[in-house]
Amino acid sequence: MPTEPAIIAADVLALSSGRIGAIVATLLGLAGVLIGGRALARAAGRTGRGTGSGSARTGALAALAAGPIAMALGGIVVATSDGSIGTGNGLGGAFVALIVGLIATALGGLALTRSSRPRTG
Repeated sequence: MPTEPAIIAADVLALSSGRIGAIVATLLGLAGVLIGGRALARAAGRTGRGTGSGSARTGALAALAAGPIAMALGGIVVATSDGSIGTGNGLGGAFVALIVGLIATALGGLALTRSSRPRTG
């Protein structure tokens, strides 16, 4: 009679490769959200009208780069995870990274769209 493989949970304080990947992906996505939010505020004219390195377009492009990378890293962790959520394989954090990366991408896209519009007034 075949037996099912047992799912072994990781220790609470252990940093498995899945956990590390999920943490890195989530932090990258969070950085994209912060940069994208700042770029969106700048594009709306709330924090200045610079065209240099801190411009809305530069921030939007940075958020558009960070968001998909965070989603890709989160997707890799989801695809390679052995267990389920709560087993210490980083699956829960990977789902968070997917959502945060999606938000960063959306904010970057909105900021890029608004920064390319001509300003009136």
